[in-house]
Parts: sequence; C-alpha cells; structure tokens
Amino acid sequence: FKIESAKIPELPAPVPWREIFVYSPRVEGIHLRAGPVARGGLRWSDRRDDFRTEILGLMKAQRVKNAVIVPTGAKGGFFAKQLPTGDDRDAFIAEGIEAYKIFISALLSVTDNIVDGKVEPPARVERLDEDDPYFVVAADKGTASFSDIANQIAVDRGFWLGDAFASGGSNGYDHKVMGITARGAWVSVQRHFAESGIDVQTAPVTVVGVGDMSGDVFGNGMLLSKSLKIVAAFDHRHIFVDPDPDPAKSWKERKRLFDLPRSSWDDYDKKLISKGGAVFARSSKTIKISKQVGALLGLPEDADTTPSKLMTAILACNADLLWFGGIGTYVKASSENHIEVGDPANDKIRLNADQLRVKVVGEGANMGITQAARIAFAAKGGRINTDFIDNSAGVDCSDNEVNIKIALNAELASGKLKPDVRNALLESMTDDVGALVLEDNRLQALGLSIAEMGGAKTLPSYVRLIEQFEDHGQLNRAVEGLASNEDLIRRGQENLGLYRPELAVLISTAKLVLQDAIENSDLGNDPGLNRELLQAFPAAMQQGHESAILNHQLRREIIATKLANRMINRLGLIDPFELAEEEGCTLGEVARAFVMAERLFDADKLWLALEVAEINEDIRIVLFDRLAYVLRSHMADLMRIGVSDDRIEDTVNMLSPGVTVLNENVDNLTTAEGRLQASKQMKLLVESGATPQIAGQIANIYKNDGAAGIAYLAHSREIDALDVAFAFTQLGSQLGLDWAQMTATRINPSDPWDRLLVAGLARDFQQMRLDFLRRTRGKDMQQFVESWGERNIDRVAQFRKIMDRAQQTPRPSISMLAQIAGQARLLLSR
Repeated sequence: FKIESAKIPELPAPVPWREIFVYSPRVEGIHLRAGPVARGGLRWSDRRDDFRTEILGLMKAQRVKNAVIVPTGAKGGFFAKQLPTGDDRDAFIAEGIEAYKIFISALLSVTDNIVDGKVEPPARVERLDEDDPYFVVAADKGTASFSDIANQIAVDRGFWLGDAFASGGSNGYDHKVMGITARGAWVSVQRHFAESGIDVQTAPVTVVGVGDMSGDVFGNGMLLSKSLKIVAAFDHRHIFVDPDPDPAKSWKERKRLFDLPRSSWDDYDKKLISKGGAVFARSSKTIKISKQVGALLGLPEDADTTPSKLMTAILACNADLLWFGGIGTYVKASSENHIEVGDPANDKIRLNADQLRVKVVGEGANMGITQAARIAFAAKGGRINTDFIDNSAGVDCSDNEVNIKIALNAELASGKLKPDVRNALLESMTDDVGALVLEDNRLQALGLSIAEMGGAKTLPSYVRLIEQFEDHGQLNRAVEGLASNEDLIRRGQENLGLYRPELAVLISTAKLVLQDAIENSDLGNDPGLNRELLQAFPAAMQQGHESAILNHQLRREIIATKLANRMINRLGLIDPFELAEEEGCTLGEVARAFVMAERLFDADKLWLALEVAEINEDIRIVLFDRLAYVLRSHMADLMRIGVSDDRIEDTVNMLSPGVTVLNENVDNLTTAEGRLQASKQMKLLVESGATPQIAGQIANIYKNDGAAGIAYLAHSREIDALDVAFAFTQLGSQLGLDWAQMTATRINPSDPWDRLLVAGLARDFQQMRLDFLRRTRGKDMQQFVESWGERNIDRVAQFRKIMDRAQQTPRPSISMLAQIAGQARLLLSR
C-alpha cells in the first residue's frame, strides 16, 4: 500500500511525504520518503513491533543529511518473519535475502516507470496519485551486500533506473572499499582538533569507540591516522581494552584485522596489548579488571565488574575522541528517559551526556547519541556536530553514482555506450568521486565553524530564522530539539550562542529551503550555470560526456543543490535570508546575485587563497566571515540595479569591463574617508593574523563597494566607468555621504530589524548617488555635480553642518544615520 501520510490524523512527526507499507507471511516492511525525489538505505530491522518508529527516526536524520545531495531523505526497513533458529548463519542470511527480494519487488510493484521518455503507471494497480517514478534505494544495516540483488530485480522488471536503482553494487562504488563514510566523518574530527590547535594526523590522540575493525565505519575510520591510540572499544561481541598502546604497532594490527574477513576484537594479537589490557567477551557474567584498566576507566582496581558497566565506563573514559562506528544509541541527555531513546537493547550501557569526559565526538554511525545529548555535551564545551553532518559522505557517494548512471542511461539505451565501457569508466572515476564527496564534507564542517563564530551576537538573527522556517512549515522545533525563543534569548543574555548540533539542524534546513527556492525559479535553465552542473561530475565525465550531463534528467535539482550548498557554506545561514527580506526579493534572485557577485569579484579565487593559507584556524574562520560580509553588499548592489532577473553570463559580461577598470584604479578613486577606513580594515585583518596579501585582497573588495552600480550606470549611459566613478566619489566627498556609508557598514547590530535597517541605509547612501547621477543628460557627470553644487550652495552648506556634527559623534547611531539619509534624499532631489 502506498500511503499519503499527511492525510492520516495524529501521525507522529515528522510526517513523510509518502510511505509504502509491505506485508506478507514472510516479511513486513516500510519505506518512508520526505519528498518526490528522495533516497536513503534499506535496513534489515530486528525490531518486529516498532520498525516504523525506527525507520521514521532514520528518515528524519536522512532528510537533513541529504542537504548536500539532490534528493531529500528516505529510509526503508524490513523485518523477516520466518528466520531459522539455531547457529546456521548461511540459512539465516538466505532467508533474509528472500525477505529482501519480496520487499524490493513489492516496493517496485506500486512505483511508476519511465518507458521511452514517458511515465507509465504499474500494471494492475489502482493509482490515485500523480506521476512518481523517482525511486532509489541504498544499503544500510544488514543489507550492505544486497545492492546487486535489488538491481537485478529492477533490471528484470524493466525499471527505468536499471542498476542505478540501488547504489554500491558490483558496477558501482563500494563504500567499505572506498572508506568514504568514515573518511567523511574524519574530516569533521580533523576540524574539531584543528580548531584546538591539534593535528590529529600526527599528534598522539587517545580514542574510545563503538565498533570493531571488520566494520566499514569503525574499521576504516581507525586506520585514517597512524598516531591514534585506541585505548578501548566494544561491539556486540567483545570488549577491547589496551591502556597504553603503541600507535605504530597497533595500527598495523588493526589493518590486519580490517583485511581479515569477519574478524572480531578476539582476533587481535594479545601479545601486542599493553600491560593490564585484554579482550573480554560480552557474554561473560563478570569481568575481573586489572589495575591499569581500572586507572584508565576510573574503576576500582582488581575488582569484578559486569560487561555492561565496563562498556559504560569506556564511554565515560577521559579520552580525546569518542568514535561511533557501530549500531545503537549510547548517550542521552539527563532530561531524557530510556523509553524516549527507543533502543532498549542498550539501556544498561547508556549514560548521560554530562558523564562524557572526551573532548571530541565523531559520529561515523547513525544515532549513537541523541540530539538532546549532543546539545548538552556541546553546552559543557565538548566538540560535536551531528550524525547527519559527520557521516553524510556515504549517501553523497551513492547520489554521485546514481546521477552518473542516469546521465549515461540514454547513451547506453542508444548503443552509443557499451555496458563494459561504462563500467570501466565508473571504476576509473572512483578517486574523483571520493574527492567530490569529501569536499562537500569539508566545506560543510567549515561552514558550521563560521556560523558558530557569531556567538551570542547572531542569536537574535537565528531566532528570527527559526521563526521563518516554522512559519513556512520547513522546520518543527520540537522534532529537531531546538529550544524555545525564551530559552534562547536567556542564553543570549548569558553571552552564549547556538551550539554546533543546533546549527547543524539550521544549516541543513537552510540548504533545503534554498535548494527548493532555486529549483522553483528559472535558474536551472540558465546556461550560465552549465559550469555548476558540469563541476558536479568527475573530470572524465565532463570531458567525454558533456552533452549527457547538460541534458541530465535532474539538471535543475543538481544545480539547485550545488548552488544552495555553496551559498550557505560560504555566506553563512543568515545573509541569504536577510538579503531576501532586505531587498524584498525571492531567494532565487538572491542566488542569481550570488553567482554574479562571485564571478565579478573573483571570490572563488580568494576563497581558495584562504583555504591554503598557512594561518591559524580561528583567523581563517574570521577572514571567511569578513569576505562573506562584503560579498553580501555587492549582491545587494546587483539586486538594486535590477539585474537579478537577467541571465548570469549576459550580466557578468556587461559589468565585467567596468568593474575591472574600477578595481585597477580603486586607490585613485577612493576618497580620504574611504582610504582611512580601508587602511583600518587592512590593519585589523593583518593584526588578526591574515597575510598582507590576503588582507589586501579583502580590503580591495571593501574599497570596490558600489562598483556594480557604477559599472551598470556607465554601460547604460555609454560613459567611461572611471568618469562615473569620479563623479560618484566627488558627490560622496562633497556631502560626506561616503562617511555615512562607511559608518553604516561598520555598525553590526544583533537585532534582526536593526540589521535590516542599517544594511538598507548603507545601500541607500550609495543608491541615492547613483540615482542622482542618472539625471544628467550629457556625458560630463563631474560637470553636472559641480553645477548642481553651485546652484544649491546654501542647502549643501546647511547639510554639511549636519554631517560635521554627526562626524564628531563618538558613537554614531542607526537613528542618526536614518535621519541623515532622509535629509540627503531630500537634498539630492532638488
């Protein structure tokens, strides 16, 4: 049965967009989707009575995790009802596979197909919904090796996606071989430690964890640095404790176990375990611990303990890193009870967040820690993101595979591309796909750090953003564990901002909202964004199959996803939404202005320079924030001159000559006030730790404020951009408007309304000069300014008295600037 979930009364939130319920004597299952284009794994569940609850929680996490990819979140799960008893593992797996086959066939039996470019509903099925052919699945717990099975069913049924239906098969990307999920999560770990001044690749870092070396995430993750000291870990079979491991020797042994099929901690060479350490069976009734283990885990020495207490002590160990690579929820908030957590198998092991003593948590696995526990851990100074941020690389990799296969499907169908050639191409691009995925992880973790830097000052703007998302049904505060406005305002009064786990929810939600807005604009059809579409694919695809990419069935969705991710990662969460409010425009227009500003001012080159600069991470984050701030002003300029609806390439080509000339002559054009402020900005950036070259480049973009409007006016009036700029500067200097504009840009209030007002004033002081210069009928704008000044000499003198008084004020206010703006508008209208 395919169900429109929103029409079911009192269904627990979050409510899926659609769900499919499968029932047979052999298997029961559920598949939940957050939207029409959605993806996520299928899990072999062991929770007969509440597998929908399990899958619903996973779908919620998948939705925000999928902010980095085209589809929104989906999740499926099945329970095999006729599994054999006893120890016959082969029989157990065989029955699970049969249950999986029934589940997959049932899902496809109520899914539309595409035949010869047209949607065809399934035969002998009563269909009450609209066309809905996009249906993909992926591996999850218990189904890691089942992708080929699912793909064969899809191929046999003639389903349009063929072997793109289930990613990770024999003609796809094997996540364990690539280690992609672990590598993505490790990017987050590296950032956490880097911001504490520690290089996790070389420094001796102590680790406790959940998982074993045969597992994809735990095994791959614990091989990513040779300096790690894994002092304790456990899985569903064993508990491993090594109080003082040798990093080099233990890494080699972990690698041996990783390469050993179906290995466990019990296969670890006991001779390599340091004094007092051991491997214990979880089935033991009691465990006698040594003095060394007791000292490590804070337990009484030479005492007997139970496996569950020992595992709780491991989680509470005073180590550098807690690495989640196994299944289960092991940490909750003190305000939560075990029933709310929904993982009864681990109730005896679970501890509260305030008992954690590690410095960093890396969530390679899903749901190792509840959201409330993440927030509690972050509140006491712990470094943590969320599972959907840390381990998004797996689903990102799967989405790349599906998008590549969809692009090549037409060439396969026409015979232009042979299956074996396609498969060889897929394999050859493995490293490139991995690089694309890890770059998403790296930029998203960096984006979180930039957002976190705002602290208490940005809290009112985040509260406003949360309210916006709630008003439009894009966020459920209760479901996502976000505090009430009153609690957040109280936190701000204590000089605290949002914590990383909270920002993770907002950054993902912001990306999804922006992605949806771009999809529903006409941006996806703009040929100026072909570059964005092509860059979403490996170089070999761009070179050999450009046409297949440019005509991709998901062209609009891919462009929207890549652009939304870049905007939020680079600009932050607040600016795109405040700009839309400030300028009274759509998010699609903001996105178009972003691409234009990025290209006009070579922001991508400056971002790259910041990425590779050998500077402290705190300084790097500050510089990214400064660059985002100044780019926002250029975006506002572009929207105000009325080009945010135009084609990107046309606008960039039109404005580039003028902007280039202005940039080359910026120091000659800048007024004394402008030079003074640029000098202060330059000094501030250098004192913050920026290299003089980077500081100069950022200061230069500041000095070019207004360049887009000047270049546009010059183009429309067929006047040299330098002549317009001199007249613009002359007018600003004559009236003191350059000082007013600079002052407005320096004021950075926390109140969202004040932020909108002061940003609008900064633009007004620029816009009123441009509007004034448009009134000239001839080509000599400087002569026009001089003549106007002579005709209005008394009024100008009176206005200058107001400006002189304002400039002597120690702390100019927003209300003062608003009054000046009103007076200036009146004066310039004469």
